[in-house]
Amino acid sequence: MTMNRKQFLQSVGMLGAGAATWGAWGDKALAGTIESHVEGLPGKMEKWQVKHVQRFNMSGYCAPKINTVRVGIIGTGNRGSHHAGTMIRVDSLEIKAAADVAPERFTRIKRKLAKSGHSPEYHTGEAEWKALCERDDLDLVLICTPTYMHAEMAVYAMEHGKHVITEVPAAVTVEECWDLVRTSERTKMHCMMMENYSFMPFHITTLNMAKQGFFGEIVHGDGAYNTSKMRNNFSKTMYWNMWWLRMYGARKGNIYPTHGMGPIAQMMNINRGDRFDFLVSVESKDFMMADKAKALAAKDGFYKEFAGMEYRGNMSSMLIRTKQGRTLNIQHDATSPSPHNLIHGVYGTKGSVLFDPAPPKICTGNHRWADKKTYDKLMEQYKPGVLKQFEQFRKGLGADLKSGHGGSDLINIWHIIDCLRNGLPLDQDVYDAAAFSAVVELSEWSVLNQSNSIKIPDFTAGSWKTNKPNMDINLENGGGTTKVLG
Repeated sequence: MTMNRKQFLQSVGMLGAGAATWGAWGDKALAGTIESHVEGLPGKMEKWQVKHVQRFNMSGYCAPKINTVRVGIIGTGNRGSHHAGTMIRVDSLEIKAAADVAPERFTRIKRKLAKSGHSPEYHTGEAEWKALCERDDLDLVLICTPTYMHAEMAVYAMEHGKHVITEVPAAVTVEECWDLVRTSERTKMHCMMMENYSFMPFHITTLNMAKQGFFGEIVHGDGAYNTSKMRNNFSKTMYWNMWWLRMYGARKGNIYPTHGMGPIAQMMNINRGDRFDFLVSVESKDFMMADKAKALAAKDGFYKEFAGMEYRGNMSSMLIRTKQGRTLNIQHDATSPSPHNLIHGVYGTKGSVLFDPAPPKICTGNHRWADKKTYDKLMEQYKPGVLKQFEQFRKGLGADLKSGHGGSDLINIWHIIDCLRNGLPLDQDVYDAAAFSAVVELSEWSVLNQSNSIKIPDFTAGSWKTNKPNMDINLENGGGTTKVLG
């Protein structure tokens, strides 16, 4: 028998004595995500389609220049400590503070920062992330907490005068997406979701090709985040309070869409000449997670609370149509045994690309993939300015400058800091964060309503028709003045 809502909330410590364990670190936010699944979503449709009057257009917004960007990090687990290790390789950046609910989680970040010259003050406790946001010596807050905490923390940071960059997705409900948009417009603080896969060398090179018309009109894109996370999700130590497993037991639809969707959306100029119009979503049943939970519970009482959950299916397939008639097919399967697969197949009227399965491929419109010689020539010919800049850094430092996700993590962080220092627009804005994140709940609604279509809100309030393309990967607006350290 599956759990009812009250039983589930008790199991994650939100009713009774366990509530203090979660406190300000997201019990309300997670409760909202569970409620949307257990109690259904039909009544929310009209509420989502807000008639928003844009207070200030954050697309292309240039904030005042910041000479040295002072950073606070919320969440120092896997991603937070990783990003700290990346940030110390960027000049004119100072990590001033970090916050986490558990002091033992500072061990990894302290190890990353040893001998780096960065000496942040550490905030620990359930409400200390708010104290970090309230500091007057920070310019930028990086959010690396569980996904259902991102929006509340981002809003609070912006309200206290901080620019925000957040791990993906930026929000897990449509209402949270609207909160991000309204707050960013009101405060004129940047809110950028760090969709780092958009900065992978193949992705930004083929984005450059698309910007120059190489593929003609982009027609369709296939994207995915398909790779088994079973070991991670059922690990007792990988994720704080088993939060990812709880999310898989609380939600339907695509709960992790942005890695497959984001890079394609950039090639389609979403929110800048086109926007998402509506989606449909279908989901397989769960063939593995419930069985795994029951098998573990039979041997270990720790897993008993997870044995009765109704898990999302193995495969989520979401089809999006844009206002200009383009389509995106986005998959998510983190359960079935599979090599890491993004697909990233983008098809235009003059050519196409395909990233996975390896090796990456480019078609020049002659019904076959280009040979290696042609492929290498195109990759060199269309290499964007950002990659050329990093080649200069490598030569100057005599180092290969490796970083996570094919080098994209360092490129992403560096360009964010460089844009803030030079008063330039960030590569992605709050409207991207909202549109790319809203599909989490919208896909869930579709799954729970026999895969009916549902409209995707226009978070730009119509400005998508005139907003200029973003992702200044050729440094055409200037910048490129921030150094990368060895």
